[in-house]
Amino acid sequence: MRAIVVDDVRARPAVRERPAPPAPEGGVVVRVLATGLCRSDWHAWAGHDSDVRFPFVPGHELAGEIAAVGAGVERWRVGQRVTVPFVCGCGRCVWCSSGEAQVCPDQQQPGFTHDGSFAELVALHAADTNLVAVPEEVSMPAAAALGCRFATAYRGLVARARLVDDEWLVVVGAGGVGLSAVMIARALGARVVVVDRNERALEAARALGAEATVLGGDGVDVPAAITDLTGGGAHVSVDAVGHPQAAADAILGLRRRGRHVQIGLLPPVDGHPRVPMSRVIGWELDLLGSHGMAARDYPELLALVASGALRPDLLVERTVSLDEAADLLPGFDRADVAGITMIDPALG
Repeated sequence: MRAIVVDDVRARPAVRERPAPPAPEGGVVVRVLATGLCRSDWHAWAGHDSDVRFPFVPGHELAGEIAAVGAGVERWRVGQRVTVPFVCGCGRCVWCSSGEAQVCPDQQQPGFTHDGSFAELVALHAADTNLVAVPEEVSMPAAAALGCRFATAYRGLVARARLVDDEWLVVVGAGGVGLSAVMIARALGARVVVVDRNERALEAARALGAEATVLGGDGVDVPAAITDLTGGGAHVSVDAVGHPQAAADAILGLRRRGRHVQIGLLPPVDGHPRVPMSRVIGWELDLLGSHGMAARDYPELLALVASGALRPDLLVERTVSLDEAADLLPGFDRADVAGITMIDPALG
C-alpha cells in the first residue's frame, strides 16, 4: 500500500510503498476512503506527542470500508462502511464498559500510538468497542470530518459545557474545530462570537451563522471586545487553537460562572501553559476538557448529519492526494485555511 511516512521528528514526510497491515486480533483493517489533515497531525510530526514512535504514519480522522476482519470480531464484516473515534478504547476496562472509551487508560490512537490513516489501509483495534457504522446517507468525507474536530466540538458543547438555547458562545480559532463549534452551536440555538486572525476564516464563520466576529492581532483587546459584544461576557468559551494566548482570551472573555472548554492541544513546549487562574477562582469559572467522543455516542450525531441538521461536509475546504498532504503537513500550523483539508488516498 501507499502511505505517508515520517522518519523522525520534523523530518520531511514522504509517500512510500509499505506492507499492508494484517488484521489484529479483535480488530480490522479499513480501506481508507477519506482522512482529514488536522493540526494534531502537525503536533505529532513536530514531536509534541510522547506516544509517537518514529518512523510512523500520521492520520487519525478517517472513514472507509472494512477490508479484513481479525479473529474474535463479532459485530463487523468485510465491506461495511465505517468510521472510528480518534481515541480507541481497549474494550476491556471499566471506562470502556461504561461507554467512556475516550478516557480509556489503555487507549490507542491511529497516527499516534500506531500507524495511522494517511495510507490506503489502516489497522484498528478493539473493533467491537470502537467502530461506528456510517449510514448510506452520509458521505465518506463527512464521516471522516466527524472523527476528531467535529465530534470533539459536539461533545464539548453538548455533553461537557451543556450549551443551551440563547446562551452566548465565544470560539477562539476558526479552523476545523472552531467552524464545527459554530455549526453545532447554531443548531442548539446559541449565539456565537468567533475570534481569529484570518479574515477569510471569519467570513466562513459568518456564513455558518456566527452573529459577530473579532479580528485578532497585535494590539487587539480580545476579551474586552467579547465582553462588549455579548453584554458582559460569554456563557461558554472554546479554545479551538491550542495556544496559551487563545486559551487566555477565551477564559477572560467569559462572564462570571462561565464555562470554558479546552479543545485545542496545549503542548508544554516551553513549560506548562499559563492560565489566568485568578479569574477562574474569583469568578468561579468551570474549566472543562474534551477529548473526543466515544463510539457509543456517535449514533445521535450521525442521525443529525443524515437528516441534514448538521452538515460537516460543508466544512471540507479542499481534497488533496497523499503526495500533496505530505507537502502540506510540515507547515500546517501556519496554514491559511478556513475549514477542513481532506485526503483521498485514491487520488494520483
